[in-house]
Amino acid sequence: MEADEVTIREQNFHSQVREYTICFLLFAVLYIVSYFIITRYKRKADEQEDEDAIVNRISLFLSTFTLAVSAGAVLLLPFSIISNEILLSFPQNYYIQWLNGSLIHGLWNLASLFSNLCLFVLMPFAFFFLESEGFAGLKKGIRARILETLVMLILLALLILGIVWVASALIDNDAASMESLYDLWEFYLPYLYSCISLMGCLLLLLCTPVGLSRMFTVMGQLLVKPTILEDLDEQMYIITLEEEAIQRKLNGMLF
Repeated sequence: MEADEVTIREQNFHSQVREYTICFLLFAVLYIVSYFIITRYKRKADEQEDEDAIVNRISLFLSTFTLAVSAGAVLLLPFSIISNEILLSFPQNYYIQWLNGSLIHGLWNLASLFSNLCLFVLMPFAFFFLESEGFAGLKKGIRARILETLVMLILLALLILGIVWVASALIDNDAASMESLYDLWEFYLPYLYSCISLMGCLLLLLCTPVGLSRMFTVMGQLLVKPTILEDLDEQMYIITLEEEAIQRKLNGMLF
């Protein structure tokens, strides 16, 4: 009996180590790809002081981390579907048994955790930290910038909480709804995350038709019109006009 319990504990331990290793490798690949994407489109700045260079590197790290988490959250659904189809197609294959439900569930939990962390902490911190200069009267440096950034984050959190509090009081003036605002992790942050996701989807629906129309316009300008579709009469008319223009120039030069 004890041997069976030890075997079960060993299996759970190895499964957790395998899941952590796979998650780390997937995130490392996404982070490297995100770093190359950001450095590809990042504007090359002039030579800066040591303090500004450190601030830019920290902001670049946070932005790369956020982009990697966003890419992982977007690719998680197709990854789950593909892994499920692979398991259904090859149920007895030993080498793909690591694509199990525990791994997918763990990836979803990590994606949810880091998405909230990036949306509410890392992205605002990177923006305010990049724009900060330190409070007047304090010694300039990284500490002064961090202090200003933290103060701005606290003020922003209080502002958003106050707006949601007032909106909740105006729309649904109920004791249960007001008490739910105290539960930040279980109710407030998921609700705010859903609202931001909804605004992102609406913005995507508005921008996608414009982007598609622009894409077809650019492709139409780049593609060469096939010769079989050209109007021969129009081409003959253009050639005739060019010939007459050249003839008039030659007559002008002779006389």
